Formats: sequence, C-alpha cells, structure tokens
Amino acid sequence: MNILELKRKVCQEIDKNSEKIIGLAKQVAQHPEMGYKEQKTSRAVKDFFKEIELKYQDNLAITGVKAKLKEASSGPNVAVLGELDAVLCPDSPFADPATGAAHACGHHLQLGAMLGAALGLKLSGIGDQLAGNVTFMAVPAEEYVEIAYRMKLREEGKIHYLGGKQELIYRGVFDDIDMAMMIHSQKESPEPAVIMGDSSNGFIGKTIQYLGKEAHAAEAPSEGINALNAAMLGLMGVHALRETFRDNDIVRVHPIITKGGDLVNSVPADVRMETYVRAKTMNAIDATHIKVDRALRAGGDAVGAKTIIKTLPGYLPLDCPKAFNDLFLANASQFVTPENIKHAGHFGGSTDMGDVSHIIPTIHPYIGGVIGALHTRDFKVADYNAACVLPAKLMAMTVIDLLADNAAHANSILKAFQPVMTKEEYIKKLDGYFAEE
Repeated sequence: MNILELKRKVCQEIDKNSEKIIGLAKQVAQHPEMGYKEQKTSRAVKDFFKEIELKYQDNLAITGVKAKLKEASSGPNVAVLGELDAVLCPDSPFADPATGAAHACGHHLQLGAMLGAALGLKLSGIGDQLAGNVTFMAVPAEEYVEIAYRMKLREEGKIHYLGGKQELIYRGVFDDIDMAMMIHSQKESPEPAVIMGDSSNGFIGKTIQYLGKEAHAAEAPSEGINALNAAMLGLMGVHALRETFRDNDIVRVHPIITKGGDLVNSVPADVRMETYVRAKTMNAIDATHIKVDRALRAGGDAVGAKTIIKTLPGYLPLDCPKAFNDLFLANASQFVTPENIKHAGHFGGSTDMGDVSHIIPTIHPYIGGVIGALHTRDFKVADYNAACVLPAKLMAMTVIDLLADNAAHANSILKAFQPVMTKEEYIKKLDGYFAEE
C-alpha cells in the first residue's frame, strides 16, 4: 500500500469518528483541571484509549498517560503529544467556579487531536505498514503556574521538576522516544489554518520575597520597614534595565505581586512576587536573570528589607528542524488554503516542548479554529473540525510520511539532528537553576 493510500485510510477513519473526537474535546473542556491535578482528564484519555483498544501506562508524573500503536517494533518511535492541564482564567464563561480553571489555551483541543490521530492510525489497521512505532502521550502541567503548590509536591518527593514534560524526561518516559510532535491553538484564527514556527523563547522562573518590619501605618510608620516599597523599587530597577535588553534576544521580564501586605493600617512586612525571565537563547536568559536579581535586591537594600530570591528552572527555547516542519506543512497544504498557511519564525511565548526539542527532533505547529486571545475570557472554539479533527489528520499523515518506506524520512531527520544536550546534561543544566539567595 503506497503512502497516499495509507493516508486516505487513516483520514477516512478520523472523519468517520469526528464526532467522537470532538465529543472528547468538549468533555475535557467541561472539567478543567490545573497541572498535576488532572485526574478526570486523565481518566477521559484512558477511557478513549481503552475504547480503541490501545494498552496504556498511567500515573506518569502523577497524571500522565502513554500508549503505543504496536506492542513491539524496531525503528524510530514517533510521539504525538497532547496536554492535560487547564489555565487559571476565572473570567472565562467556561471556568470551573470552584477553582477558576478553564481551557482558555486549547489543551482540550490538543487532546482531541492527539487522540484523533491515535484513533485513525489504530482503527485503519495500517500499523504493520509502518516501520518503527507511534506513541501517544497525554502529558500534565504544561502551564507554569501555581508555583507554591508544585514546590510543595517537590518537597514531598512527588515531582522533581515543575513542568510536566520536564518531569517525564527526568523519569525516563521519553527514553524510548526518537521524535515528537504536538499542535497548539492559534489565537484569533477562526478558520482552518496552520502557523508554523521555527523557535520560541525559553525562560526561568523566580519567586521573590521582601521581609520588612510591621508597624502601625498611621501612628508609627517610622518604626517599620516597608516591604511593599522594597518591591516597588525592585520593579523600578527591573524597568530601568529594559534599555539594556538586546532586541535580537527577545527578552521579556514580567513580574507580578502575589502578596502586597496584610492590613491597610499596618506597614507591609511580607511582600511576595513572581516573575519569568524569558529570552530566545539560554545564554541570553542566563545573562539577563543575573541583572534582574541585582535590581530586585537593590529594592530591599534601599529600605533595609531582607530580599529572598528563589530561582527555578523554567522551559528551554523551542527549536524545530526545518525538514520535520516541511513534512507537516506539505500535508497541511492539502486541506488549508495558501493564505492560511503562514510561517511565523520565532514565537515570544514558551513551552516545555522546548525542553524536548533540545534532546530529540520536535515540532510544535499552531492550528486555527478558535477566536480570542490565549489565556483570556474571550478564548473559545469557532470550528471544532478545524481545531482538533484537521490536526488529528495532519499529525497522523506526518507520522505516515516519517515511518512509511522503511522510515526513510524519519531516519534522514534523525541523522541530521544534532541534540543540544544529552539527557544527563539536560538534567544537570536544569538542576543548576534551583537556587536561593
């Protein structure tokens, strides 16, 4: 059976079961869960795998699920990923009223696309026509949020890293994977569309605590040390650095105050902040975050407050091989009009797929079918077929391109790929970011 016939059979199965795929995405959207808490979502994925008779491993990095198309194989193993977690967006009309979680980033659509690809490749019965194997992974905790909760999990020994794919790499879940792909929703893109990027920013995370001295704000402010003033001066110091950020490094530093004090009539003695330090390369991140630390410490020094800065490993920059991207784009051109296929170059946002891309060939295209900006109340699905059925086809077709003809395309990409670091070097790099001053 030639490649075109294999693709036709898979796409027929996906079309035949499109309502099932869309139904799964809608089911997940009704029960949004934050990272490392995705129990209902994980169960929905397992039920889907069970229905299409794919054996799975579960409880990977707490909630992750992994299934293989074939029980045994030789040759490249291509992973198709989808993310389990929601984001905090309490203003979304689809938010869980108890938690504020909402699928305002489209991860429910990713899961629909990943499971749709699994369904098409499994039910079409073409597995024996492909060299190597295909692994379908539902991964936890892509959104880098609820830092205090995740640090507690880390202290309890339940996780080592805060991000889901990082944790899966650390625990060896990617050890048998040779290549990986997933899709993400593209903001303000209601029509079928594919936006292909080459790279993205990475980042490291920081929590900052200023400890001052409480005093009555009206009667005896002179007896206090105002930790909020320290934070404000620290923020001004960060702003003063911005003219030193090189344009081509695409640096982004965006702090928030998570605790501004306790009582309005008390001098704030405990003020807390979080920030990311993002940039296009790890060298730029490493150079910038040292400067940010200096500015933040200066705020505390100015008023006599104690400054505690905790640095945490964030996500590494994404880097996608052109040949891998081109396979996906060639399939997209069969379904999407030329004006809706775009090359975006570099993305300013970050994803833990960047960590994966440092070790194995990885792509992360953006897909249309939604309106509104990501992480906002306006985000919603405009076209479920465009948002999760079409990308299911595109990922399945790209798998076929990679693994048909004795995996010629996959082997070519793997031969040309130069990993930025080994798994051991990766773990050493990330562990080196855990620091407290």
